[in-house]
Amino acid sequence: MTKTILVAGAGKSTIYLIDYLLSNAQRYKWKIIIADGNAAAISEKIMNNKHAEAAVIDIANDIAREQLVQRADMVISLMPAHLHILLAKDCLKHKKNLITSSYISDEIKAMSAAVKDAGLMFMCEMGLDPGLDHMTASQIIHSIQRVAAIITSFKSYCGGLVAPEDDDNPWHYKFSWNPRNIVTAGKAGASYLQNGKEVDIPYKEVFLNNKKIKVEGVGSLAYYPNRDSMHYIDSYGIPEVKNFMRATLRHATFCKGWQAVIDLDLTNEQDHFDTKGKTYASWIKEKTGYKDGITLSQHIAQKLNLHVDDKTINMLRWLGVMEDKPLKEKKTASSADILLDLLLEKWAMQPDEKDMVVMQHEVEYIHRDKKITLTSSMSINGENREHSAMAKTVGLPIAILAKLVLTDKINPPKGVLIPNMPSVYRPILTELKHYGISFTEEIA
Repeated sequence: MTKTILVAGAGKSTIYLIDYLLSNAQRYKWKIIIADGNAAAISEKIMNNKHAEAAVIDIANDIAREQLVQRADMVISLMPAHLHILLAKDCLKHKKNLITSSYISDEIKAMSAAVKDAGLMFMCEMGLDPGLDHMTASQIIHSIQRVAAIITSFKSYCGGLVAPEDDDNPWHYKFSWNPRNIVTAGKAGASYLQNGKEVDIPYKEVFLNNKKIKVEGVGSLAYYPNRDSMHYIDSYGIPEVKNFMRATLRHATFCKGWQAVIDLDLTNEQDHFDTKGKTYASWIKEKTGYKDGITLSQHIAQKLNLHVDDKTINMLRWLGVMEDKPLKEKKTASSADILLDLLLEKWAMQPDEKDMVVMQHEVEYIHRDKKITLTSSMSINGENREHSAMAKTVGLPIAILAKLVLTDKINPPKGVLIPNMPSVYRPILTELKHYGISFTEEIA
């Protein structure tokens, strides 16, 4: 009997997911429907595969979307996070299991009881970070708990970076996933547990005073706290922990440069500019209250309380925010929109360039009165811009879970969930090793 999988979204992170499903389609008698508003993006992913069907729709079109959900045995959403709720409501109505890669929104969380009562699995946070981090963290935590040890500290770091051989700009960064998410990173602030006390960090301080870690085979990287870590303490089942943080990895210079971008209010999504006849330099002058008499570089340095020859000023200069280059003409644009246009050009990966995904967990625990530190690390490079490490580590966990459920290899857990249960993470992590996604552990 043929089973139908609906994949909503054909963007950057879907190539390995779709390839995996299509490569297994004949064996398992699957029909793969790829729904997206971009016909070319779908075509690039399915390449006339006989097991695939293109559905060029506006995902916000209730009738078209619901018709596709009705046909599906499994729904996978890789749409922008705010659109998952549309598919979630359809899946609940028509009793379909759902997998998404994004954080659980308040709207989807509110559906948990109804989803459980309907006997459905809404597996959220099933990509890289969140996703692979939850699975590997839970595996570590459960193994430590089995020997009756007490976990005192848990820190988890993950970052999508540019591979060293293609790292050729002063920011040490290029886009390998949703560019808009980079511009808005940290806007909700962050919270984590330190020495038994909750620490809340506002947006303007998220990228300040970043500490560093060493990753085997990669070197030294800086990190900043990622969103609200606190609610994962219960999810991970370690209420006794005294230090708990989920963090994002970047190079130290990136964090310093991005702090300057925030201090200049260039990520503002609420302000508005008429871009006609304007340049990046005139935008910055208007944003920062520039007055004649000094150079724009000197003015920016004064605003940031830096020397004009500081590395951060040179990074901003390289980015092009001080150039008399015309802005893209739009009726109205926010600073975040203008900045994104610039970053899309400056941080673009070329077709043959590679990205790199790095993840590391650091766990301290007490076993038989002895303090032990466990470090679990993974780094993987992409093949090129399209077959990126980011797409691989986001897409494959989702695809494998879909296969396991559709082939009755696992009994899908019920409710709105994250992948922290052994029945889910064990077979997925085992299969991921075959694709080069594996962790090495050190114990001290």
